[in-house]
Amino acid sequence: MKRVRNIVIVGGGTAGWLTAGVIAARHQGRMPGGFTVTLVESPNTPIIGVGEGTWPTLRTTLAKIGVSETDFFRECDAAFKQGALFARWTTGADDDAYYHPLMLPQGFHQLSLVPHWITDSKGRSFCDTVTPQGRICDAGLAPKTIATPEYEGQANYAYHLDAGKFAPFLTRHCTTKLGVRHVLADVRSVERAENGDIVAIDTEQAGRIEGDLFVDCTGFRALLLGETMGVPFKDCGDVLFCDAALAAQIPYPEDNAPIATHTLSTAQDAGWIWDIGLPTRRGTGYVYSTAHTSDDQAEATLRAYLGPAGADVGVRRIPIRSGHREIFWKNNVVAVGLAAGFLEPLEASAIVLIELSAKLIAEQMPAVRDVMDVVAKRFNATTLYRWGRIIDFLKLHYVLTKRTDTAFWRDNLLPETIPERLQELLTLWRYQPPWFHDEFDRVEEVFPPASYQYVLYGMGFRSEVEPEALSGDQRLAERAMRENQAQTERLCAGLPRHRDLIRKIHEHGLQPV
Repeated sequence: MKRVRNIVIVGGGTAGWLTAGVIAARHQGRMPGGFTVTLVESPNTPIIGVGEGTWPTLRTTLAKIGVSETDFFRECDAAFKQGALFARWTTGADDDAYYHPLMLPQGFHQLSLVPHWITDSKGRSFCDTVTPQGRICDAGLAPKTIATPEYEGQANYAYHLDAGKFAPFLTRHCTTKLGVRHVLADVRSVERAENGDIVAIDTEQAGRIEGDLFVDCTGFRALLLGETMGVPFKDCGDVLFCDAALAAQIPYPEDNAPIATHTLSTAQDAGWIWDIGLPTRRGTGYVYSTAHTSDDQAEATLRAYLGPAGADVGVRRIPIRSGHREIFWKNNVVAVGLAAGFLEPLEASAIVLIELSAKLIAEQMPAVRDVMDVVAKRFNATTLYRWGRIIDFLKLHYVLTKRTDTAFWRDNLLPETIPERLQELLTLWRYQPPWFHDEFDRVEEVFPPASYQYVLYGMGFRSEVEPEALSGDQRLAERAMRENQAQTERLCAGLPRHRDLIRKIHEHGLQPV
């Protein structure tokens, strides 16, 4: 009975090194007995390096693999992220904006505040009624203080980071602290067994490298799962139209300029522009549909958004092929990151999908080859569900628009471009706001029902509410909204400015947990 002891990850970048770290940390106790994690990375292939947004899950992931949050901030040009502000998505007007924050609504596990807000909003947005985080972001405040231990916060948070620095940071940590073997080599060929498994890869610089389980982190090429195993790619460009991006890095006008503590996503005629604040620069880019605008017009749109600061900066074009592999684990090969698929970066789903896949591989690591196909079947079902739900959630941002000013926005409203499950949920939500109901009954959900609430009611979606049905929860709802108001005032008065906290982290460091 062949034991699974040697894990070979082919490809580096964020996907490869996060996966290596998660697996190695989980199986540290097995390493003295011969369990190995080897990462084979080409010295000649640059990483994509523009994934700068994350989800709060990364805090748990970094803590579990033993990374110091202070070191992470210092070495990865990191900043705090408390959500996303979506501008001009609903009507296109100058004052059209709403937040998708990372904090759950007040009292979320006891009741849904949606019906109570719909019945009597008191002129406040849904976000401001149920959470302090929009106000915190408006004020440019951090989610914690310098006295708050690492990975803890007064408000929920994720990170913005420099992806070009994050992968080398993880490399150093995994190789020096977790025992991951790092091989710089180009793959020449792949050796397979009679049953279709990969036995070894042959490399230019390091020769033959054997493995029991191979993780494909080779990016869009998908060398192992796509080219070698022949797993087809499922395109979803008929649902998500954006198929290209232009990326640019913008310096601050002065060293002490405020750093936004949220991602800004501003809708345009044929897509949207991201704007992410790091301590040393802004990362920006235009994600667009080539069927609805030309590359030259897209660049003109991006430069117009950037103004004088963007007049002379270089712009890099990145193709986007929205979709994913039909399955993600075949034989003894599993794909993570771009090798598994890619979707436009509207809600920063790329890194969280890497984390979730790596965690699932590490937790379900087959002890012997005989059980690998069972594990693979479960992994495929879970991962396929996650990709489908993310596609639904991204499309939600487009189908709620009231914009009809360009073909891009009109085409996004065509029924044939909206997944059937999303159409069903939109019908349901007109009478039953999303909460802990049957549509969120699985642990594999990436976006909780709160995320759907923030987008739906931020974009003006209306659900019918019967006032008499609220009476039982009315006092509880009023108390939750009062608590939110008090918490908002307390946090806005007590939290430091974002840049000030980052400077203190660099100078003094955070307290270890």
